[in-house]
Amino acid sequence: MNNFKLEEKSEYRAVLISADTGEFDAELSIRELFELAETAGVTTEFYAIQKRPSYDSATCIGAGRLEEIAAEARARDVNIAIFDCELTANQTRNIENILDVQVIDRTTLILDIFAQRANSKEGCIQVELAQNKYRLAHLAGRGIELSRLGGGIGTRGPGESKLETDRRHIRTRIEALEQQLKKLEKRRKLHRERRKKDNILTGAIVGYTNVGKSTLLNALTDAGVLAENKLFATLDTTSRMLELPDGRSIMLVDTVGLIRRLPHQIVKAFRSTLEEAANADIIINIVDISSDDGIEQSKVTDSLLNDLGCEQIPKIKVFNKADMLETHDNIPLDDKTVLISAKNKSGFDELLKCISKNLPQTAVRKKLLIPYDKTHLIGSIRNEGKIFSEEYTENGTEIDALIDIKLLYLVEDYIQ
Repeated sequence: MNNFKLEEKSEYRAVLISADTGEFDAELSIRELFELAETAGVTTEFYAIQKRPSYDSATCIGAGRLEEIAAEARARDVNIAIFDCELTANQTRNIENILDVQVIDRTTLILDIFAQRANSKEGCIQVELAQNKYRLAHLAGRGIELSRLGGGIGTRGPGESKLETDRRHIRTRIEALEQQLKKLEKRRKLHRERRKKDNILTGAIVGYTNVGKSTLLNALTDAGVLAENKLFATLDTTSRMLELPDGRSIMLVDTVGLIRRLPHQIVKAFRSTLEEAANADIIINIVDISSDDGIEQSKVTDSLLNDLGCEQIPKIKVFNKADMLETHDNIPLDDKTVLISAKNKSGFDELLKCISKNLPQTAVRKKLLIPYDKTHLIGSIRNEGKIFSEEYTENGTEIDALIDIKLLYLVEDYIQ
């Protein structure tokens, strides 16, 4: 049995349990589970990792090992067990019978955190949808309490089981939530199309949860987004405009944080939010360089981005929390990576230059001398780009302007 050090106690006192089958690093994963539990307001009393060739179909880690954990749990007054995997309904029931405490799995814990943290209408709908789909998949095998028969007006028909009634109600609710999401997704799609039509560049800030995405957005744009040292501190998408050194403007979009082995229910439910990355002009992948697991976390992000179809979108890697390092000598930097401290607001000039350099070339900044008989070109430049300064001279109008690429051929003779 192992312990985590905690400063505070909560009403939920947990044992964290993992079956180490070699699929992933169990120690790293259970430490992440500890952070998830802490975010949910749960105090972890101890944890147990059981090496096994495979999961036990009845109890996940084996009845004998569970009996040992049960004795320790009683001694420490534990009232909840959290498994670092997804349990079946039968496994949950069997484990509860042995441990005599409430049993939840990793997915249930994450869904609970999401339910606590979602604030926007879309976020709340996505969470409820994921919860209901998970409940529906885990109704079977819940035990005798769901096999009662009976009848009722407007609810169960004669002979319909409680299990069937629950399934029917959940399916009805899922359909209603999916319809609501479709309407919101249609609106989001229209917003994206409008941004494309208006030539608004977008940059999606992605990364492992708790790497400093919200802190960075706040520091760059004064967005006022909640930034806490907790997993999933924010779930709702925030967008803010930012001007780049080359004169172009970009809309930065903060996306939901990722974690190792993100449950597929979460990925699917939050796909519309994560699609901001799939539709971005550039992806800004934030990595906590101070974390021993930072590079591995970055690989998790890369893998999920590939699943979303983001392979062809330009990406830069931003190593955050540089202020926590003693030396930066071993950090691999190139023209697509940059080292910053969002907390101390250092490295931002390099970051903005890196974003500009790796964005698709949609516009260029030039100084022009436009003859007075070609002044209509200035109107076109203003409509499609941006004019920073304008001065009337003897030979024409001198302008410093950001020119859309598709107009460049019209003014190339007037570039100074």
